[in-house]
Amino acid sequence: MESNQLSNKLLEILKDLTPSVVATAKDNKPYTTFITWLTAVNPQKIRFAVNKGSKTYNNLKENPYASVEVFGEGIASSISGKTQLIKEEIEGLSFPVSVFELNVEKVVDNLFPGGNIKGSIPFEHTGDISKAKELDEIVLKALKET
Repeated sequence: MESNQLSNKLLEILKDLTPSVVATAKDNKPYTTFITWLTAVNPQKIRFAVNKGSKTYNNLKENPYASVEVFGEGIASSISGKTQLIKEEIEGLSFPVSVFELNVEKVVDNLFPGGNIKGSIPFEHTGDISKAKELDEIVLKALKET
């Protein structure tokens, strides 16, 4: 099944920080990375944050098209479209993090007949949990207000 906007179920999954896989490309070669700083703005837009020095950031600066794979209860969806850098650096962080906005062009349901996703990607912070939660709060605020 294919659409040009996020379903209500995807909007619900993407309301907060969402563990996902972002795919970019450079020189016609794919690159994927795991992110958690991702949220929906509306059915036509999602925002995500990446380290300014990362390969994902550099790839998007050269080629703004990306795809994000989102997994959740009963969902394995690929969301693709053109991105734009909307915030060069989030203030209040100890390292440079940038915000990209993806204009949804296509949403594809990647579940196959006879298969189902039983939940979201299990994710937890390690190390200094309070510092990680503080960082997440700063980034989520920037994703929602930018």
